Amino acid sequence: MSAENNDLSDEEANELPTSLVSVLVVDNDLAHARTMAEVLERQGYRCVVAGGGKEGAQRIAEEAFDVVVTDLMMNDIGGFDILAAAKKASPETQVIVVTGHGTIPSAVSAMQQGAYSYLQKPLDLTQLRSAVEKAAEGVILKRQNLELNRRLDEKFGFEGVIGSSPQMLGLVDRLKRIAPTDATVLIQGETGTGKELVAQAIHQNSPRKAKPFVALNCAALSENILESELFGHIRGAFTDASSDRVGKFEFANGGTLFLDEVGDMPMATQIKLLRVLESSEITRVGSNTPVRVNVRILSATNRNLEDAIASGSFRSDLYHRLKVVTIAIPTLKARSADIPLLIEHFLKQFAKRHNKKIRGVSPAARMRLLAYDWPGNVRQLRNVIESMVVVDIDGTLDVDDLPLELEPDAVDSEKPPVAVDMHAGLATLVGKSLEEIERVFISETLKLTGGNREQAAELLGIGERTLYRKIKEFQLS
Repeated sequence: MSAENNDLSDEEANELPTSLVSVLVVDNDLAHARTMAEVLERQGYRCVVAGGGKEGAQRIAEEAFDVVVTDLMMNDIGGFDILAAAKKASPETQVIVVTGHGTIPSAVSAMQQGAYSYLQKPLDLTQLRSAVEKAAEGVILKRQNLELNRRLDEKFGFEGVIGSSPQMLGLVDRLKRIAPTDATVLIQGETGTGKELVAQAIHQNSPRKAKPFVALNCAALSENILESELFGHIRGAFTDASSDRVGKFEFANGGTLFLDEVGDMPMATQIKLLRVLESSEITRVGSNTPVRVNVRILSATNRNLEDAIASGSFRSDLYHRLKVVTIAIPTLKARSADIPLLIEHFLKQFAKRHNKKIRGVSPAARMRLLAYDWPGNVRQLRNVIESMVVVDIDGTLDVDDLPLELEPDAVDSEKPPVAVDMHAGLATLVGKSLEEIERVFISETLKLTGGNREQAAELLGIGERTLYRKIKEFQLS
């Protein structure tokens, strides 16, 4: 799992500039149209002028516009026809109707047909600027939402699950079957395996994706604060409750609530959570009025909840309500064949974030990374690669860039890279021909190096030309 990918950058979160908003100005009076366009161009908009309805309709057929400013009464094709053509070409286009013969019925008709605004001549250019600015804000907001959804799909969609090992392919298949449902899901895995990323992927690929995804770490809060965070409180419920407060359940209404480290939830809170799961109602702390909520619950833990039930620290009935479906995320050590892919993914990610030009990872450093056990799982690998990118000075991540925990005394240099499992291990090669064994070793070494032929040839102890010939001979990609 590509755990904890980078958030959207500040630059990416900025508003789109007005120069990216295209405006078509349509008016029989070409001088008047150009005056309006000049005013708008000074605001940074990209403007196109059409000297009549026929030309305006042709422009709309040839090019997409974000905002159309059109005169209502024209000799050939009228403003209502321009409005209809613009909306047919792109329902998101905002149309502002301008007329010297303003009447209430014509204004009402324009708005009913989808016009954004209605302005009267003689035109107040300040009003025009204001109307286009507000229309453009709507366009920019829609674009931002579409772009944000696209990035969320990239970050939390199934393509964000990095790995080609059988364990990860099986996990993705399971996620695809789970996501479209409304079932509660218990995600199990060690710290750093990417439990929240799995929860985000489930939400982002569910019918609830347009609604909030809210995460809460149950182990980080005391019992009283946790209940207030979950259910909210009313003014005066306790000493510091100076006003009413909406809890995570209400805030996530219609969406998904992710309860991380649910195994550490206090027993009293467990009872209240069970009641919410059974009734779909929450009651704010200090209140007696129930509030209906529609929330999908995803929870995660690195504890063995069955052991916690046996010890009396976790309720059996809550456990069974939370684990309608269970997902077990493998440790990085268990899916070590994915390490080369993760290395390349994080290298590209952090080289871009820190504006560094990194050519790759040296064979010696790569072998050290592959030989390490990664007790901190994907999160630790991610942090190590970022550290190496930050301290590197020569464009190649080498052993001198490795952090202290991967120094030679921390990694057994004689230990073979754990990524080379060759699926079921060397035992599967017994009885195979030498040619088949050679093909498997070359294929697995290419995977190990992320497809880097120079590094693969060095690891195999052969020349690059020989490796290239073998790749063609064995038809390896």
